[in-house]
Amino acid sequence: MNREPGSGQPEIDKPARSGDSGEGKPVEDTPLSEARTPTLGAKASVNDTPGNRPEVGSDDDLAIVVRGLMSQFGEQIVHQNLDLDVRRGEILGVVGGSGTGKSVLMRSILGLNRPRAGTITVFGTDAQSEDENARRRIELNSGVLFQDGALFSSLTVAENVAVPLKEHHKEIDEELRDHLVRLKIRLAGLPDDAADKLPSQLSGGMRKRAGLARALSLDPDLLFLDEPTAGLDPIGAAAFDQLILTLQQALGFTVFLITHDLDTLYAICNRIAVLADKRVLINAPISQVEKFDHPWVQEYFHGPRGRAAQRAIGESGA
Repeated sequence: MNREPGSGQPEIDKPARSGDSGEGKPVEDTPLSEARTPTLGAKASVNDTPGNRPEVGSDDDLAIVVRGLMSQFGEQIVHQNLDLDVRRGEILGVVGGSGTGKSVLMRSILGLNRPRAGTITVFGTDAQSEDENARRRIELNSGVLFQDGALFSSLTVAENVAVPLKEHHKEIDEELRDHLVRLKIRLAGLPDDAADKLPSQLSGGMRKRAGLARALSLDPDLLFLDEPTAGLDPIGAAAFDQLILTLQQALGFTVFLITHDLDTLYAICNRIAVLADKRVLINAPISQVEKFDHPWVQEYFHGPRGRAAQRAIGESGA
């Protein structure tokens, strides 16, 4: 069943709490604006509606630049001469069939996978550099939400969120670190009492929000999301989409979002990059991608689910 995109923007200073459905009362005592001053985020406009989100940023101001990428595992070539630009301040949706290397591309950008050929720069820094300071710059500027949160099962939510702070900011005293951890948990829309729970005590939606809180712990300029709505019910998925959009517009980070969820693409993405035939076929607003002449693109956007998503967008008044 296809879920309907949200009908409006939530209040910037009131992220929704998560429950089993991903929906609940707002947290009113911690405005997002107190957490970090917005810098690069795109402002909402009268046309900033599901399926009609404007392009933001510029090709002269790029967060990620990939050129001539070749990824190979044994005899299997995953990427061949792949090029990709991610503009600073945009939400880029990355789609493609199974085996097209979406996660491999993300891991290559993060420096977790070394490609056979090609170059990758992140905010002007070589992602393949052996220089420790260069690697640290990318790590400090990147937050990652893996599928299902990828939390440490033996640590509480608060302890999970504190891991990057302990790793990269040992100079922060315990009291300040605890305050920052609680703030990130609230930013992710979780209730205060979630901080002391283990991952096994949380619903699927709450685990994803806990993973998001950890991804935000270093105030990154670049956020990577790998299938963030997979496994969520329609209400929870729509609420999570809205949370990402609200945070991005308030905090100004760039989002690299891998997803199969058509509703997510229509609801929050500025542009869509399609992976097929070992490369990026097109990287453009969804209105242009829908018209791209390629069998997989046409089946994906104009098959039964694609038509249902388009109908939902039409019914929402996009």
